[in-house]
Amino acid sequence: MKIYLQYPWKFPDSPYYKYLLKEIPEEIKYLNVEKQKGVIVNKRFFWFSNFLKKYIRKFTKFLYPSMLNAHLSPNGNYDLIHCAHCLSKNTNKSWVFDMEAFWQFWISTKQTKLGLKKVEKILKRKNCKKILPWTEKIENEFINAFPKLKEKIERVYPAVPLMRKSKSFNKKELTLLFVGRYFYWKGGLHATKAIDKLTKKHPNIKGIVISDIPEWVKNKYSKNEKIKFYSLMSQKKVFDMYKKSDILIYPGYTDSFGFAYLEAMSFGIPIITVDGWSRKEIVSEGKTGFVIDRPKKIKWNSIGNTESKIIDDMVNKASLLIADKKILKNMSKNCIKEIESGKFSIKKRNKNLIKIYNEAIE
Repeated sequence: MKIYLQYPWKFPDSPYYKYLLKEIPEEIKYLNVEKQKGVIVNKRFFWFSNFLKKYIRKFTKFLYPSMLNAHLSPNGNYDLIHCAHCLSKNTNKSWVFDMEAFWQFWISTKQTKLGLKKVEKILKRKNCKKILPWTEKIENEFINAFPKLKEKIERVYPAVPLMRKSKSFNKKELTLLFVGRYFYWKGGLHATKAIDKLTKKHPNIKGIVISDIPEWVKNKYSKNEKIKFYSLMSQKKVFDMYKKSDILIYPGYTDSFGFAYLEAMSFGIPIITVDGWSRKEIVSEGKTGFVIDRPKKIKWNSIGNTESKIIDDMVNKASLLIADKKILKNMSKNCIKEIESGKFSIKKRNKNLIKIYNEAIE
């Protein structure tokens, strides 16, 4: 099967596309893969890309509030279009659409009644074969908005390759990790504070923080020699850091999915996170990590009473794993099992996609 991969932006910038192209079965051949370079890690280009997207969305929100995130794929020798995070304008080719979040239907990210009607009109077309939500939460949101299109829904969880078959915790020191390109949005400030507290509470703990870290944060915690700060880096270098790490401290406040969770699990690393979106669907409480209750309002760029409570909760959960390596080891095994044969396994993803593609083409 020849599948044309349609991106929403000129520069694909999500781990989803990269992992979609990992370990492709013989039955599938993806086209248009040359544009896929992986997530942006160059600091200047990353800033430019976000700046551009931000102002395109502001412009469309003001002038074209119902502007669809829809694209016309070129004619060619292929069987099916897979729209990754976007809709198709094509009327003569069958297509499927995968869905991380509801707002992805629109470039402006603004949901209006007119916008919903436009989306429904496109999705009702006969050549729109399947809508593939990433999670149950997104699936339910879609069904609530478009109950008549329920039959086109088929959930397909994203997947990542297994990076480690087993993990040893026999070393004297344990390493805590936070990694995220958007420091405040992903909870970097609160994760850094939690890591700082944990390195002072436990003598055998050190920390790694990888992000676009504000200078004032580096200056504030520079006296703690047990924490190492790193700017954005290539995925290969990030994976080298995963290999050194034992627990992920990652609130992930704005994540509608969050590939950091899957990547950590692929290395056998349990997760300490904060509830939100599909969090409890991804991180199994007490099995692959701990999900802390989320208050209604959180200030990502400051630490008040509410944020201090979250930080203390993360410290307490991490301390349980630090104090009892048996629990830590069991969680690590569960993480590896989830990626190897669970709902986030590439084997399951490929099996689902082959079935869906075949049905769409028929």
